[in-house]
Amino acid sequence: MLKMMHEGNLYMVCIWKKAFRLGLFFLSVLLVSACGNPTNGNQTLKESKTRVVVTTTFIGDVVNNIAGDKVDISVLLSAGQNPHSYQPAPMDMVAVSEADLILVNGFGLEDFLDDLLSGTDTQAEVIVVSEGITPLMMDEHLEDDDHGSEDSLDAVMGQDPHVWFDPNNVLIWAENITSALTEQDPVNRTFYQENFDAYRGQLMELDVWIRDQIEKIPKNQRELVTDHSTLGYFAQEYGLIPIGAVIPALTTEAETSGMELAELIDTIRDHLTKAIFVGVDFDPNLAQRVADETGVKLVPLYFGSLSDGEPAGTYLSFMRYNVSAIVEALH
Repeated sequence: MLKMMHEGNLYMVCIWKKAFRLGLFFLSVLLVSACGNPTNGNQTLKESKTRVVVTTTFIGDVVNNIAGDKVDISVLLSAGQNPHSYQPAPMDMVAVSEADLILVNGFGLEDFLDDLLSGTDTQAEVIVVSEGITPLMMDEHLEDDDHGSEDSLDAVMGQDPHVWFDPNNVLIWAENITSALTEQDPVNRTFYQENFDAYRGQLMELDVWIRDQIEKIPKNQRELVTDHSTLGYFAQEYGLIPIGAVIPALTTEAETSGMELAELIDTIRDHLTKAIFVGVDFDPNLAQRVADETGVKLVPLYFGSLSDGEPAGTYLSFMRYNVSAIVEALH
């Protein structure tokens, strides 16, 4: 009887030893897994991407170059969409509500922004990427300020939002975007800074290339007529002169008068202008009337957004396409 009890106790001890060893084994596996795959707060922060909403395709492209796959980007204004007639879709409202960061052009481009923000419960920080850029005013763009009545001149006064036509301005964008992303996501600070440095080099190369291209245009032909007042920053930086616009305003939503069109026709004839540059998404009827009267050609450019793919699917290709078209038309 004692022998049986002793054997039973030995059996139970063996069972407990095996269970203890098995427990130690699983505990060690868990500890190794924890060391190899940390799940602390920093890891969670790193894996949770910053949600960024941008208003334009241009800003979106700059963010892509700096942030890559470290952020989730939503673009409110798709390719070819006019910011002055923009109406937010339900998915836009959701994106704004959930955003960590909202990046806008500023200078009056996003007239819809206040209503959009007030219509959501967003807690996002709103960054004007053009901060640090000196805005041009409408009356700085035309060779002759006395081009219309007092009423029409009042209608076109304002800050020019088309800052993206100067790569030096987009470099300021990139600096502001890098700072904003770093503040939101300091874990990826080095990644953002390295990408910014690389993109800065590309923008500087683009600037040099543009200057070389403009040299191909005879100096007496470096004059611009556009569908509306869009190329002020480009002209200022690269030594061209805007002499008129079919719609002498900062938006295609504005109207033009018969007197203003007549004055534009006279200007084109006096200056022996070769082309009118029109946006690919601009209604060409008015510009075509002027072209028919003067014999100049209409040259399509991308103004308000990138294209959906080639030939202007990135900011760099957008500028190269437009500059090449301008040089070909004027030289």
